[in-house]
Amino acid sequence: MSNEYEETRRSFLTKLGLTLGASLVAGEKLSAKVLNDKAEFPLEADQQKLMDRYEDWMDEFIPVIKTFRADPNDKEAGRRIAELSEEAEGWREQLNVFMKDDNFARYYMIATERMTKEIY
Repeated sequence: MSNEYEETRRSFLTKLGLTLGASLVAGEKLSAKVLNDKAEFPLEADQQKLMDRYEDWMDEFIPVIKTFRADPNDKEAGRRIAELSEEAEGWREQLNVFMKDDNFARYYMIATERMTKEIY
């Protein structure tokens, strides 16, 4: 089950062009305590700004992906997924730089865990 979960998550992140994030999923197992407490990983102001943007993006993305999963023929949901994926591609370079910082990488994975739990 865990392998299937990690594979699905890696696939999702890869589709968004976040290959560095996807490789971190495979290489790093976070404890339950870490997954539940982002406050343990303070961020720089520019990192926090990106994470705030990412979490707002997730708030839009999660319902759209749920709609699409319920009805893969929903053209509006498919169009919106493409738009949101393109938006995420816009921060990929900055994300790849920030992912080199362990605190940011952990914070990012914790935030992404919320989306993964809601979608899968």
